[in-house]
Amino acid sequence: MKKILQDLNFEELSALVAEKGEKPYRAKQLFEGLMQGKAISAIPVSAALKSALLEAYEDEPVKILNTFVSADGTKKFLFSLADGNIIEGVLMSYKYGNTQCVSTQVGCRMGCKFCASTLNGRVRDLTAGEILGQILAVNRLEGGTLKDRKVTNIVLMGSGEPFDNYDNVVKFLRLVTHEGGIRISARNISLSTCGLVPEMRKFALENIPLNLTVSLHAVTDEERRRTMPIANQYSISEILGACAYYFERTGRRYIFEYSLIAGENCDEEHALALAALLKGRPCHVNLIRLNEVEERDLKSVSEKEAYRFLGVLEKQGVSATLRRSMGSDIGGACGQLRARFLRKNHSASGADVE
Repeated sequence: MKKILQDLNFEELSALVAEKGEKPYRAKQLFEGLMQGKAISAIPVSAALKSALLEAYEDEPVKILNTFVSADGTKKFLFSLADGNIIEGVLMSYKYGNTQCVSTQVGCRMGCKFCASTLNGRVRDLTAGEILGQILAVNRLEGGTLKDRKVTNIVLMGSGEPFDNYDNVVKFLRLVTHEGGIRISARNISLSTCGLVPEMRKFALENIPLNLTVSLHAVTDEERRRTMPIANQYSISEILGACAYYFERTGRRYIFEYSLIAGENCDEEHALALAALLKGRPCHVNLIRLNEVEERDLKSVSEKEAYRFLGVLEKQGVSATLRRSMGSDIGGACGQLRARFLRKNHSASGADVE
């Protein structure tokens, strides 16, 4: 596999162009072309520069392999990478704009019991350019430009644990917010972590004021360990401490995701315990009706039960919402579409695509 040109920021790209003996304006041409989602071969630079780049760099490192459209308008994408690996993403339309969910790793090694992303483990990290390439490819497909973006918001909630790929994710965030590129504000970006406490604290110092979201899904460490192996390393108390530190450093309130799992964490007692844990903290709770994974035996709750849980939180003075389920008819939850693709490919060929 060749290198990824989209990994380079404008300064690095300028240095590369100068190294090739080209004039500085070529760097701007190249950078703008890449940020528009173009392959290297489609960018109008000199033949000599294009030839030199194609020798060392992938022409189009992230390609949209397939698009699935839900009845509610949600679009799910399968992306193919230059090494043959497959990742996925989702584009969701809201009144305030279009939110794209991106993957940060091929697979995941966190082992959360309710998530399809982790079924086959982690294959490898994505580079910063591969994470960015998902945004650029979808923005281009949707008819977006650098001035009229069709992707306005980003959530790092696809396959992979972002903080398990810390350096590449931070570089991606600097690339995607760069003034000369696609320029998506950090305030329009949410990063979801299962609770890697040291990385949470480290990220608080990066000066990237995005929306930090933590997958909580339980009210005690014992219960959390049943569905989230990471709970064996970091306690809820440590996570709350890291969240408080993030707020102290950035002034940004944090968000907790709480998937309602039948028979596990969804009764009134749990709602009261969650409220007691979070009341008075500068946070918000996103309640989620579990998007059931075929290979797991965990079940979702009814809509009525979910609203009952929400009502308890609100009565206790905790800011909370019930997330609208989107794209369930096309495998909307992270990892489901890729898992289905791998199963199908394995059945057809007797071997995994990876």
